[in-house]
Amino acid sequence: MKRFSRRVYAVMGVLMLLMAGFIYAWSVMASFINKELNIAQGSLSLTFTLVMITFCLGGLLGGILGKKTKVINLLVPATLMLSMGLLIASYTKGVALLYIGFGIISGLGSGIIYNVVMSNMSKWYPDKQGLISGVMLMGFGLSSFIVGKVFAAMSLGSDTSWRTTFKIFAIIAFVLMAILSVLFKGPSEGYKVEGTATAKKEPALELTPKEMIKKPAFIFYYLWAILTTGAGLTIVSQASGIVTEASESISAGTVATIVGLLAITNGLGRVIFGALFDKIKTNTVMTIDIMTFFLAGLSLLLYLKFHIMILGIAGFVFCGLAYGAVPTINSAIISDFFGRKNFAVNYSITNTNLIIASFASTIAGKVFDNYGSYKYVALVMLIYTFVSFFAQIPVKRPKGE
Repeated sequence: MKRFSRRVYAVMGVLMLLMAGFIYAWSVMASFINKELNIAQGSLSLTFTLVMITFCLGGLLGGILGKKTKVINLLVPATLMLSMGLLIASYTKGVALLYIGFGIISGLGSGIIYNVVMSNMSKWYPDKQGLISGVMLMGFGLSSFIVGKVFAAMSLGSDTSWRTTFKIFAIIAFVLMAILSVLFKGPSEGYKVEGTATAKKEPALELTPKEMIKKPAFIFYYLWAILTTGAGLTIVSQASGIVTEASESISAGTVATIVGLLAITNGLGRVIFGALFDKIKTNTVMTIDIMTFFLAGLSLLLYLKFHIMILGIAGFVFCGLAYGAVPTINSAIISDFFGRKNFAVNYSITNTNLIIASFASTIAGKVFDNYGSYKYVALVMLIYTFVSFFAQIPVKRPKGE
């Protein structure tokens, strides 16, 4: 099959990441699921922790296999996993099938799709690493807003209607992803963009995964990614609960809209910070991100204390922007610091920070169960943010060897 232009593949990539990114709509989904099942917040939040862990493992698997097989051979089974996981979860009577279906099977499928799309789009756009990462990840981030709104609208009516919604989502994801899986391809070997290759665009180093993980720049960046991702997941996983506590009388639809601000600004943050990465120093981008996280935590803390809606809106906007920046910086830094030859595996290794960071959502649920208020959850988020400032200081672009 003849290859399309790279812009067409960019559109395909965004659409696939819209499908794969439904896992981030968990906060909205959880509120409907819990109306029927009445599960403790800590146990329910473990679903999100599991999906983040398996998402990372799926990405690592996709990175390793991506060097050995065709794109379609990864996307087709990943599509099946994505859809089958939702179907399995729709039949749960407690948490078991929720963990297995949504938390494990769909998580693995989503991770594989994510890695295949991101690694191939990085090859299509060697001249705009930060920007293409942001555009692709905007699709992934906006998924939670679109899916959250649709899920909320379709799940109203009865406590069990969320089950039907899961099944419908499974069918839609399967059909769209099956079509895109056949059409999507990476560039041919040795592909270059004419008129854009400059020394500035070349990566600092070309390292194998084993070489990369020994670099201090990687070690401290990995720690920074854990802390900032954990800060974001603390709020993302508990967003609906935060709004409900601070504004008790609002409807479920309004809650989904306010929580949806996380997704919209998450998508915007990915593009904004991706463009910034291409223009200013890495540490400056990371510092701006930390400051944005701090404003998010402070705004939400004040929202929960004084119940002023504008503070909540500001908090979710800042959090979405800051959290959206992290995966974009992940992608851009790995490509720029450590090269493109082993990008698929190196990037998936970096994304394993989510395995550790994902426990932030479970910790947030436990904190709420113990203290009965999301104020303490906001405080935990601020602690992660404070420590992340010191982690980013040693992160420097390595010199060529």
